[in-house]
Amino acid sequence: MKSKLAVVVPVAPFEPEEILVQSAECLKNLDYGGYEVKILYVVDKRGKRDVRVEKLRKLGVGVLERENTRGKRAGAINDAMEYLKSFDPDFVAIFDVDSRPERNFVVENLKMLEDEKVYISSSPRRISNAVNLVSKTVEVEYHLLNYLIKKNGYKQFNGLIGVLRAKYLYMYRLNENAITEDADFSTRMHALGYKARYCESSCVYEQSPLSWRELYNQRKRWYYGGLQLWRYRKLVSKCKNRKFRYSWYAALTLTYLPVLMLPFLIISPVLIFAKFRNVKKLIAVPGLAIHSLVLQASAISALINFIRKRGIEWSAAKRVV
Repeated sequence: MKSKLAVVVPVAPFEPEEILVQSAECLKNLDYGGYEVKILYVVDKRGKRDVRVEKLRKLGVGVLERENTRGKRAGAINDAMEYLKSFDPDFVAIFDVDSRPERNFVVENLKMLEDEKVYISSSPRRISNAVNLVSKTVEVEYHLLNYLIKKNGYKQFNGLIGVLRAKYLYMYRLNENAITEDADFSTRMHALGYKARYCESSCVYEQSPLSWRELYNQRKRWYYGGLQLWRYRKLVSKCKNRKFRYSWYAALTLTYLPVLMLPFLIISPVLIFAKFRNVKKLIAVPGLAIHSLVLQASAISALINFIRKRGIEWSAAKRVV
């Protein structure tokens, strides 16, 4: 009997039809290595009749319609797992609507899941819309983040974009009350002794924020979600994996002081040129200075909101079609 793989893509109400079409065409053309595959888009509908649902079905992919946005992305993935119980997948690949994985992404990451204790495997992130100062700066930032994830004892893949062992999603589910459900799930899994793997033989492209305001809002949400993770402090402290503990505490403290990186910007031109071999990429040097200040402002704002228990509003991301 063939092993089964489900591909799940949560879709927020504000996502444009064109992006969904590109997503479906990309995912249908991935190499799935002989697995029995079911592709499922979980659509939070815009209204009674959502043309995006019809378009996706015409493209030959499965669609699960949600009449509300309960639990946001976490709720959509949890609902997908319930819907997929009859299919009974062995593995689940999770993507966002702007994810453009390389054709070998799934098969390469599946190789990393041979160990039963590995709950997720993912690959380096790349920016697909490096069209202005903001996105070109984030493109440079991602190279640093990829390096840190590779070396880190706490491998937290944004959005849980990657290939996961299905049974763990059923056992532990995503926390629908967490602002950053991906970091919440990753913290729990690491603390319980499960492992994450970083697969360098593939990569996945995604879109960056295109304005400083949009970046500020995105990172404010990430910082707020990070503050919620302190609820797991006791669970983390009991974990025997010392490297994970140190990495987790560093992620929830040092990252809230991005201005500490400003003195290191003096060597950034050399590092950027060495990485890209392209003089035009040096435009990111002043961008990194602005980037550090924007992140610091978002960290402070998230902390204030957290203390005052104000919560965080989700905002639509502008997509490049």
